[in-house]
Amino acid sequence: MQNITSTAGLKNAIQLLEIEQVINGQLLKEQFYITIESLKPINLLKSTFKDIATTPFLIDNILGTAMGLATGSLSKKIFIGRSGNMFRKLLGSLLQFGVTTIVAKNPDAIKSISQFIFQHFLRKKEKNSE
Repeated sequence: MQNITSTAGLKNAIQLLEIEQVINGQLLKEQFYITIESLKPINLLKSTFKDIATTPFLIDNILGTAMGLATGSLSKKIFIGRSGNMFRKLLGSLLQFGVTTIVAKNPDAIKSISQFIFQHFLRKKEKNSE
């Protein structure tokens, strides 16, 4: 900033600072209203759904997690059966947790293995039917 040596220069500098203050005040008010608008619940929901919709690989993540949960529950049901044994139920829960974790973390490997098995059995059925 320059040194002001005259009263006219001082008055001009004060006017410029007042104009700058008014502009900054208006910008602050506009930003405040934008912030208030963005924090409304409906706008939060809209932005959340927009973020979810634009997230890459979302469907793959959901399917992997769902597949993990389903296989974990199925493995627990198969292991426990109709048993009322507490130890067996505990082992079933641990098995369910382990299977769910493995399948949820490696959905691509599980998909490729299941596709291989499916194609292998289809080929056998086709050969047997000929």
